[in-house]
Order: sequence, then structure tokens, then C-alpha cells
Amino acid sequence: MSHVLVSGSIAYDRIMDFPGHFRDHFLAHKLHTINVSFAVDGVEENFGGTAGNIAYNLALLGHDPRIISTAGSDFSAYRKYFEGEGIATDTVHIDTSELTSSAYIITDKADNQIAAFSFGAGKRAYGEPGLTEGIACAIVGAGNTEDMRRLPAFYRERKIPYFYDPAQQIPILSGDDLRAGIEGAAGLFGNDYEIELMTQKTEWSEKELSARVPFVVVTLGAGGTRIMTKESTEKVKAVHVPNVVDPTGAGDAYRAGFLAGHLGGLPPRVSAQIGSTAAVYAIEQSGTQNHRFTMQEFAGRYEEAYGEKFPL
Repeated sequence: MSHVLVSGSIAYDRIMDFPGHFRDHFLAHKLHTINVSFAVDGVEENFGGTAGNIAYNLALLGHDPRIISTAGSDFSAYRKYFEGEGIATDTVHIDTSELTSSAYIITDKADNQIAAFSFGAGKRAYGEPGLTEGIACAIVGAGNTEDMRRLPAFYRERKIPYFYDPAQQIPILSGDDLRAGIEGAAGLFGNDYEIELMTQKTEWSEKELSARVPFVVVTLGAGGTRIMTKESTEKVKAVHVPNVVDPTGAGDAYRAGFLAGHLGGLPPRVSAQIGSTAAVYAIEQSGTQNHRFTMQEFAGRYEEAYGEKFPL
């Protein structure tokens, strides 16, 4: 089986629920000097990060992801979990002087959030992947910015098709960085806000973006997907989600589903439908890697949503 190289972040997500309202702990006339503490109802630790999430969903869809990312001295729990899921971790670099990247999120009763993120080992650039044989494709996801600058050229030089997905790192990357990542990519991912931000920073219109890659995939949440090529724009509806629990991680699941369709030789429209189906499973569970499905279950969900036979 060919590998999919997945770069981005590896992180622990530590989620806390506060059984009150943040607003009751802030004084409007004292916002210039804040000193507050919240007693939370325990801590839920989940495995996350863009690379981890995409790899997890690719494995559910029957592919062999290899993670191009740096973790810290506390990676052992994540490693044990992934190996239990049949996901290889031999390509993950370890920086023993740092902890793995971590997100700390407190949510109150009104779903307001206070969050902090520690990059930890994620600050360390990965460098060049040692695995270059038997690669079906790669995805350059949001992670270490130095890796995001270097990997597109590395893949182009070795004729490895790659998808570019700068996401949360768009504000940090320069216009030149983004242009270099987009040029030569097999496809570009972003939600509508991210695509608009890319047009501003690159000074390329959507039409110009579409002329530089085979297709631009614009995710619109419940509004579905807009697929732009230099010839046309196509709209693909989303799968209806009757029970939204947590949208975090839906974008990563979508990308894995789209890649699975693309690797199966399917056109962007059908790949987008597979991506939307994968996203639903993530949305229906709390945490970005707590959902699972069999291919039979996935096919049934796809066929119910789109009224056509599942093509993989």
C-alpha cells in the first residue's frame, strides 16, 4: 500500500468544563487588571493536532498515513494509542527537551471558551522526510511554519504530488510563503475565510488561485463545498448533521475523506462528498479522534446523503 505523508501538528487537547459563567468572574471596570481562577469539573485529554487528526481519519478510510511532525518527551501515550489503531509512528521526530504541543481549553455553561496553546516540541522544524519511496501523495497542513515553507519545494523536486492546507498559519506566513506553497500544488484547501485571507496576502484573486492549481476546495460548513478550477466553479452540498456535538476536527476529517477519494481516482465533486461524509462523524462526537466507522457504515451514510452508490 502506498503511503500518504501528512505534515502538520501533533497535540494533546486538554478540555475543561467550568460549571458557571465567565461573565460572573469579570468586573467591567477592572478589565485592565485581571486575576481570576476557575474551578473546573475535571480534565478530559484527547489526542489531536492537524497531522494527527488527518492521519487518524485516513487510517479509518483504509490508507497508510505517515506523520511528518515533531512531538515531545511525553509522546509515549499518543504513540501507544496510534499503534493500537494500526497507525505507524516511526516517522514522528521526538524532541526530548520539550513537551508535545498542547491546547488547554476551558468552556463555560454558555459555551464561551478561554484557550491557551503551547507549541512545545512543535517549535522544532522537522526537516526533510526520510521516506520518499512508495508515496501516493502528501498534504502540507498547518504546523511548524519552517516546515510549511520547505516541504512544498521538497515535494516538487521529488515529483510527489502534495495538497496545500495552510489554515491557521495563514496570518503568520508571508505572501511569498503562500505563493510558493500554492504554485505546483495538486490542490488547495481552505474555508471561505481562509481563502479570502489567502487572496489578500498573495494578492491573487480567486480566479488567479484557480489558475495555479488543478482545483481549489473551499469548505463552507453546513453550506457544503465550493470547488473552483480555471474553467468553472461547482457547488457540492454537505451531509446533513442531525446532532452537532463538536465541530472541532471536522475540517481535518474532511481533508482525509477528500484525499481518499482523490487517491481512488475520483473527480473533485465526488471526493468532496466523501470528505463531507467523513466530517459528519467528527462533528457527532466530542474530541477530534473519538469517532470511528466501518467502511460499510461509511458507504451507507454516503449513499443515504447523496443518493448514489459509494464509489470506493
